[in-house]
Amino acid sequence: MLEIRKSSDRGKTVINWLDSRHTFSFGEYYDPNELGFSDLLVINDDRIQPGMGFGLHPHKDMEIFTYVLVGTLEHKDSLGTGSVIYPGDVQIMSAGTGIRHSEVNHSKSDLVHLLQIWITPEVKGVEPRYQQKHFQESEKRGRLRLIIFSNGVDGSLTVYQNVRVYAGLFNDQEHADLDLHENRFAYVHLARGECEINGIKLEEGDAVRIRRERSLHFNNGKNAEVLVFDLRPHE
Repeated sequence: MLEIRKSSDRGKTVINWLDSRHTFSFGEYYDPNELGFSDLLVINDDRIQPGMGFGLHPHKDMEIFTYVLVGTLEHKDSLGTGSVIYPGDVQIMSAGTGIRHSEVNHSKSDLVHLLQIWITPEVKGVEPRYQQKHFQESEKRGRLRLIIFSNGVDGSLTVYQNVRVYAGLFNDQEHADLDLHENRFAYVHLARGECEINGIKLEEGDAVRIRRERSLHFNNGKNAEVLVFDLRPHE
């Protein structure tokens, strides 16, 4: 079963430096029917004005995944980590016992467009950690590249949860398939462009809840960038 979540139905936060869309309930946006899906808790689609961003703030017992689409994002945290996140980079922070971090648009002239995603961990109270890795466009072009998994197989980043995250780029005749175990859920978020999944057309910002499907087929992309979450079967 595929259940579409249209981009236009998402929650909004719009202030002078931030234009954000919330797939699930977040902050002042609350929808009792959108409280996450399996272990996927937050997908925020953020556009941040030049030189602006989120000041130092705390997190605890959460896997926080940042995926930059356009521009650059500067990260600093209480572990002493300082980095700039570029398109193609995957950054994940395991908050564990507690961490403070800031995220600011690194550019003084251009917007940064990013996704911030929260995944609930299967264990609490771990030592905080930070990971960042760049995946070349060629690794995602016309295929689904595993970027996050619990054991870091195939060069993926690791996460304290039984979840697989894939990223793919599709244009024109490019296509890919993903097989799912019968006892798994999945969630697809189209970060930009257009794409079809199992014959259903998605546009930028659309998403799909997936239950009781054994395979997913991606095709007919138009500058499409997609994230796919292979999740435990519970809500």
